[in-house]
Amino acid sequence: MSASASGVFEAKFVIVGGGIAGVSCIETLSFYCQTESILLLTESPIIKAATNLVALGKSLTRFDIEQKHASTLPANVQVVTDRLLEVDSHQKIIRTAQQNHLIKYEFLCICTGARPKIVDQINATNQKYILGIRDTESVCDFEKRIQNSRKIVIVGNGGIASELVYELKNVAIEWVVKDKYVSQTFVDPGAATFFQTRIKNKSAESSGSSSQANRPRLIKRMRYTEDAEETVKKSGAALGPDWHTLFNLTGKNEDLPKAVHIHYQTGIKNIDINPICDDQFPVRVTLQNDEVLECDFVVSATGVVPNLNFKMRAEQFRFGPDGGIFVNELMETSISNVYAAGDVCFAGWEWAPHWFQMRLWTQARQMGAMAGKSMAAKYNDQHIYPDFCFELFGHVTQLFGYQVVLLGKYNGQGLDNKYEALLRVTQDKEYIKYVLVDGKLQGAILIGETGLEETTENLILNQLDLTPYGDDILDPDIDIEDYFD
Repeated sequence: MSASASGVFEAKFVIVGGGIAGVSCIETLSFYCQTESILLLTESPIIKAATNLVALGKSLTRFDIEQKHASTLPANVQVVTDRLLEVDSHQKIIRTAQQNHLIKYEFLCICTGARPKIVDQINATNQKYILGIRDTESVCDFEKRIQNSRKIVIVGNGGIASELVYELKNVAIEWVVKDKYVSQTFVDPGAATFFQTRIKNKSAESSGSSSQANRPRLIKRMRYTEDAEETVKKSGAALGPDWHTLFNLTGKNEDLPKAVHIHYQTGIKNIDINPICDDQFPVRVTLQNDEVLECDFVVSATGVVPNLNFKMRAEQFRFGPDGGIFVNELMETSISNVYAAGDVCFAGWEWAPHWFQMRLWTQARQMGAMAGKSMAAKYNDQHIYPDFCFELFGHVTQLFGYQVVLLGKYNGQGLDNKYEALLRVTQDKEYIKYVLVDGKLQGAILIGETGLEETTENLILNQLDLTPYGDDILDPDIDIEDYFD
């Protein structure tokens, strides 16, 4: 690896992006190519790494996402802090935006992630009252604002919106969802109903007068920050599965510690700024059903789009229907020696029967590791096969204080409603849903500490006919692990 005073760098492998995909790619490359030069181009020296991996099955894992300083990366990794401006695939050079560095590469991996989709009604007048949440930097801004807020409007129905609603304290929440039930991105109506009790209980708990309810949670891992002037206009890495434990999400409405009002099957029609007087809220939100809400600010958590804020010189990428960079099962793009992984890419290969793409930290980690393995194999002139993790969709997260495990076609995706569902529900403890077609398990939702992760994964992969077991497969008095493990 080399660098000159003129700002020209050179490395065998160059990875763009310090998020989960980029860091996983670097960690894998460092394992297979321990003596080769690796360069990370990242907008922030604070990176995201998957730690504390716990295997729950063959490919299903639970892990934490930790913020680390880029200096903690392996010794053969050089870090350049800047934004990607341009890729010249003919010259095999990339150019940076702020410092105009030139970086020569032999293999390049684009892991620039995704950026939040902001509600369409944003304009110059109301811009400062609408906050999109996607990365750590945006949550830092949210943390500052919420401390002086009494009521907010949250728009969105995914994981970040759900966790905000659950974790916020001392603030009134107007939750606007376009669907018929909450958390539709991940669960079915039955699970949403199961979660409703937890939302109510949390609100009641936070309204109690005990000091225990308002005591800050113990944070067991280090939190890194940057100087304020260094973070302006930077795009950080995606949030991890327990991001909320690192922030103080407490408002100032102590008289109404928490109240959640959910507005179903509607969206934002207009956002106006109220003339400030006395104790009036500064923002006036009109919903598509013409209901009017007043609040301190609006949180937009309505999904993401691939982050492609750089130019291509010479060859152009092939893109997927969702706007992501088209990659094959080895994370190769349409341009030789250029790879992509994580939220920025579109999985362009023929998917396995029980796998599909979702822009989640789980798949970002898997794709990043696959890209690293693939680049190392090509460099060493070796042949490899796609990773087994792409045989079965699996995701482990936290929603409303519960562990949530999603496996296979957990919501009947692509089954045209031609499936049967078996349920086991123990209120305030667990929610289990099995999706079957012709007696064979196609997907599952496991909420709570069910202990069924590995068994369920095996049943989907093996496609064992469960018809002889009927409804007993989820009988709480029968341990199905004894049958199938």
